[in-house]
Amino acid sequence: MGITDEIKLSYQHGSYLTRLIYINLAIWLVVRLTAVILLLSGNNDLTFIDWLSLPASFNLFLTRPWTLLTYMFLHYELLHILFNMLWLYSFGRIFLEYHQPRKLLFIYLFGGITGGLFFMGAYNLFPYFRHSIDFSQLLGASAAVIAIVIATAAYVPNHVIHVILIGPVKIKWIALISVILYVVNLTGDNAGGNFAHLGGACGGLLFMMLLRSGYDLSSRFGGIFDLLFVWPKPKRKLKVEYNAGNYREYGYNRSKKEQQEEVNRILDKISTAGYDSLTVEEKEMLFRMSGKK
Repeated sequence: MGITDEIKLSYQHGSYLTRLIYINLAIWLVVRLTAVILLLSGNNDLTFIDWLSLPASFNLFLTRPWTLLTYMFLHYELLHILFNMLWLYSFGRIFLEYHQPRKLLFIYLFGGITGGLFFMGAYNLFPYFRHSIDFSQLLGASAAVIAIVIATAAYVPNHVIHVILIGPVKIKWIALISVILYVVNLTGDNAGGNFAHLGGACGGLLFMMLLRSGYDLSSRFGGIFDLLFVWPKPKRKLKVEYNAGNYREYGYNRSKKEQQEEVNRILDKISTAGYDSLTVEEKEMLFRMSGKK
């Protein structure tokens, strides 16, 4: 099985977390390759990035309303997407230990939207940003990711993770320190980004507070986001068709039945432990059986 087939299976059978990471990486790769082609051809105009980034100006946003969604999947610098995806993977895995994957997708999108609204609100409200509102814009998954971080910390504040060079740390302290840094840097070089981070944090906290009180936002509005993100779902059953003249019969012989049971076992393992938990042999079998559908 080649690397392309491995990526295809990992995306097809992976969780929302895996797919969110793949989508961010794929968009980053397309954006960078497009920029390379344009620059090498002598065209220094990269305004296509502006059409995907969230503008600070509300009047400009009205001409590009889709940017409230596209900006949270858009990265340009390597370190930017690297750190965002590391945070998303680390806290996303913790979140999925306690909640359904659909909630992860909802918080990502909801946090990204609240972060974008905080960003535009700050630039249109505070005189400090008046001189830069016309050319400022927001891109990156940071607000969406910090929403997951804060939601996870609010639900299991004493969950311990091991931080390089520091050791075991409760995630509530990571969340608290992050928020403090965002606040003290609201007039720094990345002021707009820090307002977006705070917006994402508020979105994640609001979701978890409502969830604890019995109101699940993802069940009320998640269907809207599902329409925007239609994930391909693998079929759980393999149908074998036998033709004998005009007579058609469906069924499994003993060997096929055993294969089907093994495939079901592998899919169950993916749903509980993730695609990465499969052995090489299990991945190979899943790939072979997928090709027979």
